[in-house]
Amino acid sequence: MKLSLLLGSLLISFLTGCAAGEPPLAPAEAARLVAAGTAVLVDVREPAEWAATGVAAPAVLLPKSDFDGAQQQWKEFLDKTGDKQIILYCRSGNRSGIVAAALAKQGRNVANAGAFKDWQAAGLPVRQIMQPAGDVKSR
Repeated sequence: MKLSLLLGSLLISFLTGCAAGEPPLAPAEAARLVAAGTAVLVDVREPAEWAATGVAAPAVLLPKSDFDGAQQQWKEFLDKTGDKQIILYCRSGNRSGIVAAALAKQGRNVANAGAFKDWQAAGLPVRQIMQPAGDVKSR
């Protein structure tokens, strides 16, 4: 019994480390996997960031705030993802690493693609997002 618990803890630690501690997946490799249909790219930034900078063209937009909260959007997405790899990115790679570690603990096949700026720098396609008028924050 104790050995089973120890092995389970080690496996969770390993999966968490792989998701959060591994170097980010290169943008070109992420794009290749998404194009091949074996992975889904997810932007975990917030709607104002999507509107300010644009997003990777093939990205599904699921904010980390929803992941941390009610998961209204994330639950439906995760139910539909099946066995596809989930590749996450954000502004710097930090938030995507946190979400990747949490998903790895759930047994999901995940990778952190790091920062949106790396996707742009690789010359990969981006699209613009319009922020709904109701989401505009007053200063």
